[in-house]
Amino acid sequence: MKEITPESTVGDIVSDDYRTAEIFEKHGIDFCCGGKIPFAEACMEKGLDIAVLTSEIASLRQEPVGRSQNYSAWALPFLADYIVNTHHVYLKENDYKIASYARKSAGAHGSRHPEVIQIAAIFEKIARDMVGHLQEEEEVLFPALKRTDAARAAGNVPEARDREAIRNSLLRLHREHEEIGDAVHAIRHLSKEYAIPADACNTLMITYQKLKEFEDDLHKHVHLENNILFLKAAQL
Repeated sequence: MKEITPESTVGDIVSDDYRTAEIFEKHGIDFCCGGKIPFAEACMEKGLDIAVLTSEIASLRQEPVGRSQNYSAWALPFLADYIVNTHHVYLKENDYKIASYARKSAGAHGSRHPEVIQIAAIFEKIARDMVGHLQEEEEVLFPALKRTDAARAAGNVPEARDREAIRNSLLRLHREHEEIGDAVHAIRHLSKEYAIPADACNTLMITYQKLKEFEDDLHKHVHLENNILFLKAAQL
């Protein structure tokens, strides 16, 4: 594994060993959309002692990482398929369910908890935007990178149109990741870290639980793309 220095980015540390994501999550450090931030800067922003976190990470890394979590070692086409079969499937199965729960919660609790109305509106936009985002990855970026990767492996020159498609998709998808990340942070803030109000009904309780689950899945999803797949795709 790579040596961790103050200049190491948070994304690089997690890419090298995904288990470190739990440490960053625990301390509130963004390792997906904010993965390009240097380790020292991330610690300073949170008022954390870099030596303490370095020690935590060193202790965790004493145990060998299993191949099932060594995502940076996976072949690019395999990683793309994993993202589709795991994270895209999750989003397609849950986005509109969560949006529906949020709408019902806003109707039932909006008068006493106006933040729930804002949360419902923000998530509605996330769900709509995700449709085009996943389509771009599944129909444009991933097929182009698979063809380009296969051409490289065979010793051939990749198609210029595929390389152009990869460049254009990466620009769009990076921007959309930032927008989605900001929206999820806004929901977390409005919900006070998904704290369930004392007068909440079962629907609102489920809504907050599902929103937290959505955020957790998104963190890993965006990390795998921003810090691993997109970086490799840009080098094809």
